[in-house]
Amino acid sequence: MKKPTPYTIKDIAAELGISVSTVSRALNNHPHISDKTKAKVKDLASKSDYRHNALAAGLRSNKSNIIGLIVPKISMFFPSTVVTAIQDRLHEKGYNLMICQSNDSPALEKELVNVLYSSRVEGLIVSTTLYTEDFSYFDIFSRAGIPLMFYDRVPKSYPAHKIKGDEYTGGYLSTLHLLEQGCRRIAHITGPTSCSIYEERYQGYTDALKKYGIAVDESMVFFHELTWENAMRACEEVFAAEPFPDAIFACNDTSAISVTEHAKRVGLKIPEDLKITGYSNDPRTQIIEPAITSVEQFPYEVGRQAASLMLELIQDKERYSKSFVSFTTPVELEKRASSGVNSPFLQ
Repeated sequence: MKKPTPYTIKDIAAELGISVSTVSRALNNHPHISDKTKAKVKDLASKSDYRHNALAAGLRSNKSNIIGLIVPKISMFFPSTVVTAIQDRLHEKGYNLMICQSNDSPALEKELVNVLYSSRVEGLIVSTTLYTEDFSYFDIFSRAGIPLMFYDRVPKSYPAHKIKGDEYTGGYLSTLHLLEQGCRRIAHITGPTSCSIYEERYQGYTDALKKYGIAVDESMVFFHELTWENAMRACEEVFAAEPFPDAIFACNDTSAISVTEHAKRVGLKIPEDLKITGYSNDPRTQIIEPAITSVEQFPYEVGRQAASLMLELIQDKERYSKSFVSFTTPVELEKRASSGVNSPFLQ
């Protein structure tokens, strides 16, 4: 069977009896083309399933209007909200977003960097994997003068533009709140410290304990990927023998919810026997019983800032090539029933 021949810009021009250049300008909303002509061209293009060759146009203009984005996983509340905000902001300015998932694999992340570079994106926004330590494969963008920036999971020492949350304060406020509620044996479920955000949250946790003269009990600290299953295993270990913890500070809400389910299963009352805090302020924390205290990261604002910075980098490459921009976004602790605070949802 013969493959159908794509309808081209030349076909539109011939059918309407106008020049190819007029069709091109109409499709691109050129101000010198009348609204009537634009409407006729766009109507025929739609009816004929004309497909604009963005790659060819990008090669001619050296401008693709596409920004690349690499995220570890998009399924969770925080990253999905950030991605939505980035796309919304870029779309306002006429840019499209090409989204890739690294699945927390440095090897796949490296591959995606090269794919997006070959796709001629005009800039790259990255939240790195848990385990990325060698950032040299991002140099391809810097060498080519293509804007590169990181957010949330940012490199510890690699020179680059960065937007990160105030992770230390989030860890400190969570732990301090539990201490103020009378807790003294506070377990901590966190991610690998190869990732900067978990290293900083852990530092906030330890400093809050020090303020109360409490030494860190390493048997109650768990460094692992923050999954439901890993949180359950941590609970089984920490509640295997007395004395039990009187609180758990979990570094994401999936883990906090997992801890809540485990406590209910073994007959622990929340918050009387065990107080719990999470991280990210996932909407699930407000509908679970009891509602879970969690750190609000303002993900939509993070995404808007990331996209706005990328737009600035594109518009003024020379200025931003001389020095790197670093923003720290604020966090707040949303106190709820799981840590002993009266919740409006329970009244």
